[in-house]
Amino acid sequence: MGHAAQRTQRLDQGARLRGEGGRRPLDYDIEYLFWVGCAGAVDDRAKKVTKAVAELLNIAGVEFAVLGDGESCSGDPARRLGNEFVFQMQAQQNIEVLDGVFEGRVPGMRKIVATCPHCFNSLGREYPQLGGEYEVVHHTQLLGQLIEEGRLTPVTPIDRKVTYHDPCFLGRHNKVYTPPREILESVQGLSTQEMHRCKDRGFCCGAGGARMWMEEKIGKRINMERTEEALELDPDVISTACPFCITMLSDALTSKKQNGEAGSTSRCSTSARSCCAR
Repeated sequence: MGHAAQRTQRLDQGARLRGEGGRRPLDYDIEYLFWVGCAGAVDDRAKKVTKAVAELLNIAGVEFAVLGDGESCSGDPARRLGNEFVFQMQAQQNIEVLDGVFEGRVPGMRKIVATCPHCFNSLGREYPQLGGEYEVVHHTQLLGQLIEEGRLTPVTPIDRKVTYHDPCFLGRHNKVYTPPREILESVQGLSTQEMHRCKDRGFCCGAGGARMWMEEKIGKRINMERTEEALELDPDVISTACPFCITMLSDALTSKKQNGEAGSTSRCSTSARSCCAR
């Protein structure tokens, strides 16, 4: 799942490409390695998030780099499907690449930012099991920090009602609840309302446990159930911070619109795409 061209073609927003398959160490002025992820490279909706995050990091003056053809799948889907051998093979390959680009860096300087909570979880919580020790943050954590430091400021008022869906691997698995909500609250004009199942009581979008690649044949589709919960609040936007969740909720919302069960203006979006400036 290399997709080297897709991983770099939209990242000319201040990113530096680590060539030679990621075998050269990062320059010391680079603070973060931006882990693009498979979805962020090839999925049309997720690519918009990738580009938005790159633009915002550039606006904030954050020096970052991408691996290009040195990045491959984190291995998360394989482990979720139960193929531990493939997961460990992919993880060890990535750890070799990451240790190479972070060569000479002490702990605290081996920073990675990821937009996908599945990559965020694998790199930060599962790679240490195989010797890969890095400081991994989700993009909402980093953007929230940049807003708090005054390096990013939302400038365009957005008159919308938003409900936020907690991705499982960001929320319940890693307890990251506040940063996405603080980003939304920083945007003038936005009003937010929580679904009754949120934060540590959040409900899956339907893609968990590798069900992203399975067809639901028994009972009600989970993504439909979750989207119905969101639509009960009559929001203009269902916001989330995960490419898997965006796909599942968007697909359910599209189905609802086709059946006349949702307004034509309702949409699913990510908290990374608010307009900010320095």
